Amino acid sequence: MSYPSSPSPSKTASRSRVRRAGACAGVLLASVTALFSAGALHAAPALAAPTEQSSATAAVQPRSKERVTAAVLRLDGASREPVLYGRDAPYDTASIIKVDILAALLLQAQDAGRRLTDQERALAGPMIRNSDNAATNVLWRKIGQAPGLEAANKRLGLTSTKGGPGGKWGLTQTTASDQVRLLRAVFDTAGTPEAHSSALNAQSRAYITSLMSRVAKDQAWGVSAASGTEWALKNGWLQRTTSGLWDVNSVGRVTVDGRHYLVAVLSDGSASMSDGVSLVERTARQAVAAAARR
Repeated sequence: MSYPSSPSPSKTASRSRVRRAGACAGVLLASVTALFSAGALHAAPALAAPTEQSSATAAVQPRSKERVTAAVLRLDGASREPVLYGRDAPYDTASIIKVDILAALLLQAQDAGRRLTDQERALAGPMIRNSDNAATNVLWRKIGQAPGLEAANKRLGLTSTKGGPGGKWGLTQTTASDQVRLLRAVFDTAGTPEAHSSALNAQSRAYITSLMSRVAKDQAWGVSAASGTEWALKNGWLQRTTSGLWDVNSVGRVTVDGRHYLVAVLSDGSASMSDGVSLVERTARQAVAAAARR
């Protein structure tokens, strides 16, 4: 883009200044418009779920309509039901669904009397540790998409999780209490007979735990804020095109003062991803602290 040529010397100095100012203003406006169109002034995180696109062209940040729900279960406690903080309503899963996809894949492998193939492991590792969406696309199809997920969830004790339509795994609907049920299937060995055909076996549980304990450093946020140094988690984040607002979720196991807690925090309606992360971490700390006092 170039500026227009200088005004004719026959024009007056006053008119020259006006025309130069107008031309510069026009160039500036065009440049700003081009930047917004390219997304250069509002870049979204690279790992947003593929089912939605970020609203990078919005010049005005959307107004927050935040809501959040947490569910916490102390693993060494007497109760097997989580304590809820907030209304246990459905939320988009975004990338926390990747734990559920891996659990379904492992159940299917168990049913076939085999371990995961080298190719399946090469996809499962990046899916959990790096939240790799391309790997998830392959494994989502491998388990049979929503019907395969829901068949596995019925066996794992989930009652309120509905798979996303077609390839849109990030739009799976779930509740915080259902996510704790999934975490129990992974981390809670109490009362889980190894011979039971519906349960993840010890090898499957250990594999999921190992991946959730070694997520990439830039994703080590969320429920880990309620812990010290010992945790295993999976996070999810997604900007909705319909509203420009963010879904931000975090699920996992944390250890506080030697006690293990399963924690699921689901949120939506945040004006930015950073706002959503702050909301999730604040809620996780408060919910775990409250559960520890019970």
